[in-house]
Amino acid sequence: MNHLKRCAWVTDNPLYMDYHDKEWGVPIYDEPLLFEFLMLEGMQAGLNWLTILKKRDNYRLAFDNFDATLISNYNETKRADLMNNAGIIRNRLKIEAIIGNAKAYLTFKN
Repeated sequence: MNHLKRCAWVTDNPLYMDYHDKEWGVPIYDEPLLFEFLMLEGMQAGLNWLTILKKRDNYRLAFDNFDATLISNYNETKRADLMNNAGIIRNRLKIEAIIGNAKAYLTFKN
C-alpha cells in the first residue's frame, strides 16, 4: 500500500489534505487558474491558507469565477455587494486589490 507523506504543515482537515495532495506544488499553466491562485494568495495575507480554502467556492461565486475582464469592470454597486458578502474576507483593501490586479493582469495579457 502506497502512503503519501504529507508536509508537516498539513492538518487532518480533509480540505487541507486534498489541497496538499492534488494542488500544492503542482505547476499551473492555465492562466485563469493562475490568476485565481494569485488573487487567493492576496486574500490570505494575515490569515492562514485553510481559511481561504474554506472560502474558495464563495470567492469563485463572488468574483465571477475569477474572470479578470468582468472583475476589472466592477462598479460601486458590485463593490458594496462584495463588502456585504459574508462568504468572503470583507476587507475593502483586499477587494480593491483583486479589482486592481484584474486590470493589471489584462494589461499584461493583452
